[in-house]
Amino acid sequence: MDGQRFVSAVEAVYAAAATPSLWPTALQTIADCFGDVGAVMIYQRDDGSYGIIVSPSLAEGQKEYDRDEWWRHDVRFSRSRERGYLTRTDAITERHIATSEELETLPFYSQFLKRQGLKWFAGVSISPDPRVAVALSVQRADSKPAFAEEELAALSQLGRHVENALRLGIRLITAEATQHSLADVLARLSVGVFLLDAAGHVIFANPVAEQLCGDALLISQGRLTARSVLQQEALAEAIARASAARPDTLTAVPRPLLIPGLDRDGTLAVHVLPVCTPTPTATGVERMLSETSVIAVVTSAQPGEPADPALVRDLFGLTLAEARIAALVGAGLAPRNASQALGISEETARTTLKRVFAKVGVSRQSELSALLARLVLR
Repeated sequence: MDGQRFVSAVEAVYAAAATPSLWPTALQTIADCFGDVGAVMIYQRDDGSYGIIVSPSLAEGQKEYDRDEWWRHDVRFSRSRERGYLTRTDAITERHIATSEELETLPFYSQFLKRQGLKWFAGVSISPDPRVAVALSVQRADSKPAFAEEELAALSQLGRHVENALRLGIRLITAEATQHSLADVLARLSVGVFLLDAAGHVIFANPVAEQLCGDALLISQGRLTARSVLQQEALAEAIARASAARPDTLTAVPRPLLIPGLDRDGTLAVHVLPVCTPTPTATGVERMLSETSVIAVVTSAQPGEPADPALVRDLFGLTLAEARIAALVGAGLAPRNASQALGISEETARTTLKRVFAKVGVSRQSELSALLARLVLR
């Protein structure tokens, strides 16, 4: 894969973080990384509602998909969730869900995709919010070969940047940010949001961010910092890396900074987003970002709720599918109930749970619960 195209895609993703209208362009840039037709992002809330964003090149095909109800025949959609829990990686493609014969005979492939000039997809699941599941997929023409393993790995890496950007972006999308000022939307969010300039000075903090300050996080001399000296250094380094927005910092897999509370139970997770705004002199939402170099999105522990799957994945080296099982079972759900919540079979849930136990070094559900309870991750 061309390194410059990868960097351009990451820049486009972070440009869309605070400007939802840029997501179709960002998706196209992701597809361009692979020399493919387009990309699709589907997000589903825990109440069952969902939304779809497509790159411009797929807009007409998406209309037909909806109008003629091709989703009823879409085996990618119907099989991906279950089959995704059986793979050892986060990214999947045709060979994980369909046989060679099915690719030639199923109506979804032989009729719908064939008319679009498409055949292959590569998809990855991401988790920008414990209550929102997101699937990102790249669509490939029928004239090209199937996705190779290294391409799936590259998509997984891009997916982590999309997930990081959506820590803020998915909340703006669901809040219909384009209808309000950015400050108004940020003020209504249930997560802390700090807008920082290149020197780390706080330009804006929403009410939740202000409430989170004083324990683990502080604003000292106008800069966002941590009370712990060790965490001060780590946070300053993360902000500096994001502010620099060099190719090496943009391509590195983003990871949150975990800051334990000092005066109260719980852990804060600080997600640092570089701001790659292509039009700093624009009006509206983008104008507020003209002096912003970094956005810090801070989530906090919510007692009694399952751990954030993305944090469990990062801490224990799990796949996201494994982390979702771990979070629910660790919160006390039986595997049967966890499987129902995730829309998979109980057998698949138990098979996945066995892999989780082996990876984190426990042998019983109670041990997993105790491990996650000590971390108090949300």
